[in-house]
Amino acid sequence: AGRVQSVAVRLVVERENEIKAFKPEEYWTFDVDVEGATPPPFTARAVRFNGKKLELKDEGQAREVQGIVQSTPLLVAGIERKERRKNAPAPFITSKLQQEASSKLRFSPKKTMGLAQRLYEGMELGEEGPVGLITYMRTDSTRVSDDALKEVREYITQKYGPVALPETPNVYKTKKSAQDAHEAIRPTSTKYDPETVRRMIEQSGGGGRDPRETEDLLKLYALIWNRYVACQMVPAVFDQTSIEIKAGTVDLRASGQVMRSPGFLEVYREIVEDVADEDAEGRLPDIQQGETLKLLSTKPEQHFTQPPPRFSEATLVKELEEKGIGRPSTYATILSTVQDRGYVERKEGGRLCPTELGVMVNGLLVASFPKIVSTDFTALMEEQLDKVEEGEVDWAKLLGEFYEPFKLDVAT
Repeated sequence: AGRVQSVAVRLVVERENEIKAFKPEEYWTFDVDVEGATPPPFTARAVRFNGKKLELKDEGQAREVQGIVQSTPLLVAGIERKERRKNAPAPFITSKLQQEASSKLRFSPKKTMGLAQRLYEGMELGEEGPVGLITYMRTDSTRVSDDALKEVREYITQKYGPVALPETPNVYKTKKSAQDAHEAIRPTSTKYDPETVRRMIEQSGGGGRDPRETEDLLKLYALIWNRYVACQMVPAVFDQTSIEIKAGTVDLRASGQVMRSPGFLEVYREIVEDVADEDAEGRLPDIQQGETLKLLSTKPEQHFTQPPPRFSEATLVKELEEKGIGRPSTYATILSTVQDRGYVERKEGGRLCPTELGVMVNGLLVASFPKIVSTDFTALMEEQLDKVEEGEVDWAKLLGEFYEPFKLDVAT
């Protein structure tokens, strides 16, 4: 058990305990299908009752709301139309590459880093010989060089037109704890777009690689390429509409949005696991304030609260990153080590579950070394080690402060 691997196992075990201890609670939603003077019909949801936020706990409450809505005219009380902009995501750092490759391509972090290493070292591209296709893949910086920015901005203008290019390059914040030694993960040159690379590899007979491996390399390269090009494009623009409807003491709301301009979404759409897609399209008809709507149907529906989902490899990397645990070079190793040693296993849908051994070892570690296998200790240690590197903290003093109490814990 390593300092960081132990915390990863603890996170998986504690999530499993949360799932086992979870008690589902009943709740209801109440939707209506309505139609105005202008088609098409649309759906609205009850959101307030007697001026308070609506929380339906059982069928009786849902039927009470249903009775009011069925016996009262539905009036359009307000319409709000506004523009919403969604900004392009930053270019890849190591953790984000592993998360997206896991979500989109179903690659494990270990596989992703192995393929990225090969793209970095170089692939045979016909007469050009071996060409390094991406910059260094172990990085926590979103920085991009001025020369690379100039090149990609020219590429965007040629490929998608001046309308796709922001006035000035997009600049992304790098985390305070980032070492910033390398640039973000990006293609080394825009002249090697994914289609060109595929063609050159085919012309050179596949470079002597297994065709499946070549296909995986090209998939990962396309992911890196698209993310990088998208990061320097204009935001996507949506027209968002919200319609407030009154039915006596019940307030209902219908929301919808339509993409007006795709911007960066023409090239790249990010996947965030276990989060609903906020960009889902839904067009609402042209409704007028004060209009009376025709009730087509009512849909009271029973639901039960759901336990938190098990971690996938992507969401565990995200959790480690957000808690300040590990470094760009360690995420893949952490996930493969805890699985190789039999503490964690992948179950249905690629979700991570602790083994009996993992639960037992975690229990012993938490009981014996609660401070060391806490996320706070691990994140603080990363911070202190950075300060040692920068010459702000004396390494011997830091180790002494750790080792004296640790020695007593081991002895007892």
